[in-house]
Amino acid sequence: MQRLKHFVESQQLNRDIIFDLFRHADRFRSQKWVEPILDKKILMTLFYEPSTRTRLSFESAMTRLGGHVLTTENAKEFSSAVKGESIEDTIRVVSSYAHCIVIRHHENGSIKRAAELSKVPVINAGDGSGQHPTQALLDLYTIYKEIGRIRDIKVAMVGDLKNGRTTRSLSYLLGKFPNIQITFISAPNLKMSDDVKTYLARHNVKFDEGSKLGVVLPEVDVVYMTRIQKERMGEKDYKMANGNYIIDESNFNLLKPEARIMHPLPKVGEIKLPVDVEEKDPRVAYFRQAENGLYVRMAVLEHLIRR
Repeated sequence: MQRLKHFVESQQLNRDIIFDLFRHADRFRSQKWVEPILDKKILMTLFYEPSTRTRLSFESAMTRLGGHVLTTENAKEFSSAVKGESIEDTIRVVSSYAHCIVIRHHENGSIKRAAELSKVPVINAGDGSGQHPTQALLDLYTIYKEIGRIRDIKVAMVGDLKNGRTTRSLSYLLGKFPNIQITFISAPNLKMSDDVKTYLARHNVKFDEGSKLGVVLPEVDVVYMTRIQKERMGEKDYKMANGNYIIDESNFNLLKPEARIMHPLPKVGEIKLPVDVEEKDPRVAYFRQAENGLYVRMAVLEHLIRR
């Protein structure tokens, strides 16, 4: 089986790698104690943008596998980037300090440039509005575990599709599986970009675009909600899009009993459900989705570091 040198974008994965990673994620999920297979290995988490789940799940994953972590949670302010150092120069230096580097950066394409110069594997933890491939992988794993298959499914992606790197990355992965139908629901100013739609058409994935969430909720197997990313747009665009698409008690039960709501988190008003519903109704999958990130990232680290 092909092995990845870096993990920069979803398109690198094929179905063999995906299901191999899923098997290892299942193995880690089932183990109360994990053999320290990455003992004496060092992971560096280099984050130029804020993160909670991604950074902490990677650091927990590395620790559980017996490794060590070097981290900076705000490299944009507390690294030599403040002095004007480029990501290329940074990676030339710090790739000598660790066995793998997880990077989040504000510029599209920056992680790919870093990987080309790194001495060790690089993992893209989000590059601007570009991609977030480990999020897409854990999203796909969640669909697999919750729905029981990755074929013959209907998915609605809702919210900020223009700036949402998670929906872009997941679309690329879904394009590798048969009989997938995607409906993109967004405000006119936040539609999915043409490059993703071209990719889906090339891979024979049926997709359409809509503006009415209530119409699609009864039809889909997965609703993938996203927040409106205020930090990536002007005030006018934000006001035009914010609050248009919300799942709450008024429309929640339009979903089929076997359907699932997913969200990459954080959610900021686009899902308004009582805590008891979030805790007890199986259709709410986003907290299980976040937990899945730990096991999937353990599998990714094992794949890239253990030779």
